[in-house]
Amino acid sequence: SCVPTENCFVPISEIIAVEEIELNKKQHNTGKWQKMAKLHAFIVYYVKKTRNHRWRCSDVTFWCVDEHLCNQWIQALKELLEMQKSRPKQLLVYINPYGGKRQGKRIYEQKVAPLFNLASISTDVVVTEHANHAKDNLFEVNIYKYDGVVCVGGDGMFSEVMHGLIGRIQKDSGIDQNNPKASLVQCNIRIGIIPAGSTDCICYSTVGISDPVTSALHIIVGDCQPLDVSSVHHNNTFLKYSVSLLGYGFYGDILKDSEKKRWMGPMRYDYSGFKTFLSHHYYEGTIAYQPAKHTLGSPRDKDSCRTGCYICKRSEQQLAEQHKECGLKHEEGEEEWKVIKGKFLAINAVNMSCACPRSPKGLSPAAHLADGSADLILVRKCSRFDFLRYLVRHTNQDDQFDFPFVDVYRVKSFQFTSKLSEDNESNVMDIGKKHFGQFCRDHPACCCNIVNSTWNCDGETLDSSAIEVRVHCQLMKLFARGIEENCKDEAAYSQSSTEQLL
Repeated sequence: SCVPTENCFVPISEIIAVEEIELNKKQHNTGKWQKMAKLHAFIVYYVKKTRNHRWRCSDVTFWCVDEHLCNQWIQALKELLEMQKSRPKQLLVYINPYGGKRQGKRIYEQKVAPLFNLASISTDVVVTEHANHAKDNLFEVNIYKYDGVVCVGGDGMFSEVMHGLIGRIQKDSGIDQNNPKASLVQCNIRIGIIPAGSTDCICYSTVGISDPVTSALHIIVGDCQPLDVSSVHHNNTFLKYSVSLLGYGFYGDILKDSEKKRWMGPMRYDYSGFKTFLSHHYYEGTIAYQPAKHTLGSPRDKDSCRTGCYICKRSEQQLAEQHKECGLKHEEGEEEWKVIKGKFLAINAVNMSCACPRSPKGLSPAAHLADGSADLILVRKCSRFDFLRYLVRHTNQDDQFDFPFVDVYRVKSFQFTSKLSEDNESNVMDIGKKHFGQFCRDHPACCCNIVNSTWNCDGETLDSSAIEVRVHCQLMKLFARGIEENCKDEAAYSQSSTEQLL
């Protein structure tokens, strides 16, 4: 046989496909092959890892004069691939043709579909025609015949598919989403994200890069990354699910302003960000939160969430043990709540780091994808210069929480009500009445801003200024593996698998 010049070690889990090829005379009727009998060959397609978490499809050809031996190899490799039970065989694909630079359909057809075909994955493709098309469709189709749902678009498209899938599972399980205390049923149908939007924060934070081919290959090899999801309620009415950012004040105002300027494209975020920074609005309100006592990490440690994260696994176990011990005896109202009131420039709750190319560390560098908690970041009223210093730290390596006007807490649930809502509503929430009432009476209204901000929920606006948020540990799963640790030789392959074939 003809051995490749480079040694290449590939775990079975990262082989994409094996294909027999027909050799014609032109291919081997030269040089040393001239005197030999008919050649037989097969190609192995595999994942090649390059810099910055980028994956590519590479291949190597094996030649053999013995047809029986060649067939044995092909059969053995195909049987090993069949044993990879986590790999999807049938996918439901939603394409947003309008998102980002309107390239979703082209990206899927040119870069992704050929890879799915190569890996023998069958697909049902739906090109969405209007907002909530995918969400509505997920309530109608037989989702249980699919191994996963793929969305081609940005964070907005992912959010729509997530709401459809989680909502459908709760409906089929008889769970009332409007009950903020309901234990939601875990969604085991994985979601794959093919990035093609203005913002691809969720893809970047779970894969390490916004690249369609890399994401397609993660889907093909059947990666699985659990993800925490926060539910947002107002007055016992379900509003939204969030997996990345819930932001009131600064990030809410940016979104509200940018929505009026969609004609500017992605540049609208820069324009609205600068405008919002100059306006320097603060908002008054009260926050009650429950600390996440089950999690091993803290927002200011240096333990970033990486592939196979130990903190996520242990925190999930600790949470399960807590629930087992408490059982029905431990009522929600008895759990510890801490209350903070003040004037805030920004209130941010993040379920993941919210990293992106401009902010490689994100809003909370040590936030974890699947530990059953969110990081609650409170930026109190401060000077415009101090706020600028805080924002700049998102782009460098300095500790962005090291300011006297910034507080950060790891929480499993929280409630917020604005000062305006406190004054206007006497029955915001049950716990609101208990915790916030004293501040309503004691605090004069004369020094307050008389406006409310908007909540930015994963890039979509929520106008309710009084909300109740609860983190649901590992409610859903992605076709991803978290961000892998950087190796010294970034092009090297993981040799953790016991079966090294090539």
